[in-house]
Amino acid sequence: MQPKATPQGEFESLHPDLKIAFWNWEFDPKDLENPFPNNEGSVHPWQGNQDTKIKVVLFLGLAVGAYWATQPPPPKICGTPGGPPITAPRIKLRDGRYLAYKENGVSRETAKAKTILVHGFGSTKHDTISMTDSVLDVVEELGLYFVSFDRPGYGESDPDPKRTPKSIALDIEELADHLGLGSKFYVMGFSMGGQWFGAASNTFLTGETVFGARAYRLAGATLVAPAVNFWWPGFPANLSTEVYYRQMPQEQWALRVAHYTPWLIYWWNTQKWFPASASIAMKPEIFSRQDLQLLSLLTAETRPQPTLQGEFESLHRDLMVVFGKWEFDPMDLENPFPNNEGSVHIWQGDEDVLVPASLQRYIAQKLPWINYHELPGAGHLFSCIPEKFKEIVKAPFLEKN
Repeated sequence: MQPKATPQGEFESLHPDLKIAFWNWEFDPKDLENPFPNNEGSVHPWQGNQDTKIKVVLFLGLAVGAYWATQPPPPKICGTPGGPPITAPRIKLRDGRYLAYKENGVSRETAKAKTILVHGFGSTKHDTISMTDSVLDVVEELGLYFVSFDRPGYGESDPDPKRTPKSIALDIEELADHLGLGSKFYVMGFSMGGQWFGAASNTFLTGETVFGARAYRLAGATLVAPAVNFWWPGFPANLSTEVYYRQMPQEQWALRVAHYTPWLIYWWNTQKWFPASASIAMKPEIFSRQDLQLLSLLTAETRPQPTLQGEFESLHRDLMVVFGKWEFDPMDLENPFPNNEGSVHIWQGDEDVLVPASLQRYIAQKLPWINYHELPGAGHLFSCIPEKFKEIVKAPFLEKN
């Protein structure tokens, strides 16, 4: 009777065999050269022409290879061996994660208003504010303090594998409390950094505390070209379908994967057979004419890399969260400021290719308490223009003066 081949368990015997045999090799066996060029030895492969076991092993190997291809590598956590260094101040959150932040404007102690800035897709805490002289004048005049932070998985903030729109709102609350921003503060979100607002407002309405038990902590909210989900049920099917099919075909497929099969998103955006996300690849077709002009100026600046810890917990996770299945429909939100004690502003370019203006207009019509600003000839990156940014910054305070 033959001894059992796996007395120590199958995981460290059979399973590694399949992974090693059918995973990514560092070379192609077809490129091998003859190890016996002078006929001092020979190589003999033997194979049965009716070998069914090899077919089964091949099938299993392909299945194992397919599974491993969908598994992202672990993120390179800042401050750990092999990970990026920590250069920014950070706070420790409720679940042990660290959040990196950057302060701008007047000091916290002298500020008349405090605003938390939430960056967008493929950017960091350094990409939210344009501190030119004209903007500085407004900041000094109004006494504005700003703090931006790296969203989870971006820059120097730890990843959050359980990230949702609501968890971003909770991170914002904790940042405000750690820095002592008081009972009321403003929040400004850019592009995919606008996902927090619906979650915060929705949980207010259901009685859950997102910004603490002290009820409304928002003094005002500004959303700059906020990302929209084509699958939000409040959109008329004909409108969302029409706008969706105006996207580049490769972007349509990337968003389908994010929505219907999020477990495939890493594989989809790293495989070489089909074009992956156009947003990740920064294809020129996803930008307006104005965007392309601004992009050339922005890329000339030296900025920290947003995906130091890997693309999966930053870019890929963003796509899954924003275009996945939401627990609520933002079109059902009620006014968070029923007594006009604050205001909500949406700024949108009418030539934005990434976030179609027609969907933003529909949201503004459904939620008339939103102050909607549509900019003619503007694309997605108009907030990088100092004069536009100054206008955006001032808007929440105009009705108070």
